[in-house]
Amino acid sequence: MTKIQGLLFDLDNTLMDRDHTFRSFSTQFVRDFLGHLSPEEMDRVIEDMIIRDNDGYRDKDGFFAELSEILPWKTPVSAAHIRTYYDESYSHHGALMKHALDILEHCQARGYVLGLVTNGKKHIQDGKIDKLNLRSFFKTIVISGEAGISKPDPAIYRLALERLGTEAEKTLFIGDHPVNDIWGAGKAGIESVWLRRNHPWDDGLEGGPWKTIDELDELKQIL
Repeated sequence: MTKIQGLLFDLDNTLMDRDHTFRSFSTQFVRDFLGHLSPEEMDRVIEDMIIRDNDGYRDKDGFFAELSEILPWKTPVSAAHIRTYYDESYSHHGALMKHALDILEHCQARGYVLGLVTNGKKHIQDGKIDKLNLRSFFKTIVISGEAGISKPDPAIYRLALERLGTEAEKTLFIGDHPVNDIWGAGKAGIESVWLRRNHPWDDGLEGGPWKTIDELDELKQIL
């Protein structure tokens, strides 16, 4: 490969441990709204919420409407109320992925220019970034809700490259999702490193990652 100058990172389940974050949020949600249930029933609801959430790849309005309909409320709660609760509290549950801080410091110290590209609403993603104290690492942060384009549209990667000031062939993308991170970056001419998490590789996808890792600290040897 050409000598790498820039690194673009995904946020959810790459730098932020979304599994931990959503479980923590769901646990607090159930305690706040369904405290009349037994501990065993509360645990079952939490696990059901996690399954229905589909690792964050559910339309949020549809997900909240579903929760409003199916959860065993003592007093009914509307989808709009659930949305407000989520918007106000979710980011407070954010937790860093293992090795995330170490790898960002490592990359920054070695002179790589860093950027972040994430799908989601601006205020939610900003809340996570600030809760995790990540903002200072990045020259640019591109959030789909603000940019008006979402991964895997190649345009969002090109926008990130423009703001980062690096060329596609001198940049790596690091993310967990086969389509939104790896395939999408490839369509924009960017090689990628796939962090294996919850999504198996789809053999129907064109191309593939340049490298595959299971923990972020493996990036040190690759770089």
